Amino acid sequence: MQFTVPFTESGFIKIKKEFADLSAKRPAFVEELSRARDMGDRSENAAYKFARRRLSSTDSRMRFLKRLVENAKVVKPAQTEYVEIGSVVKVNNGNEDIIFYIVGEYEADPMAKKLSYKSPVGRALLRKKVGDSVKISVPTGTIEYKILEINI
Repeated sequence: MQFTVPFTESGFIKIKKEFADLSAKRPAFVEELSRARDMGDRSENAAYKFARRRLSSTDSRMRFLKRLVENAKVVKPAQTEYVEIGSVVKVNNGNEDIIFYIVGEYEADPMAKKLSYKSPVGRALLRKKVGDSVKISVPTGTIEYKILEINI
């Protein structure tokens, strides 16, 4: 089954770089495992267990990233009329202005205000226009944002 995974251009570059970095490190991890294997009894060999776990984890992450890269679709917003993936949205919550970056789900970073288009806030903002208000239910109540600007 074929699926597409939307990414902003910077998010796509970031996962490709992570894949390349892991690919470059993998031969050293294989060599480390080989050296640890040669130390003897593997049941009591912490170095072997660590090296095997690290190589397994690296291989798993590389398979995941490879699938993402193969199915990625770089989305470039072409307009500022409404919010879409790649939009930079300035909102006001009644107290302050906040800038959110609407991104693909695998590049979200709430601390950097990069919100997945599938997150509650991202989903509420999607396809809205300047002047629109959105209400989002959160565990502590309801948040309301008014869209002030949409940029790309």
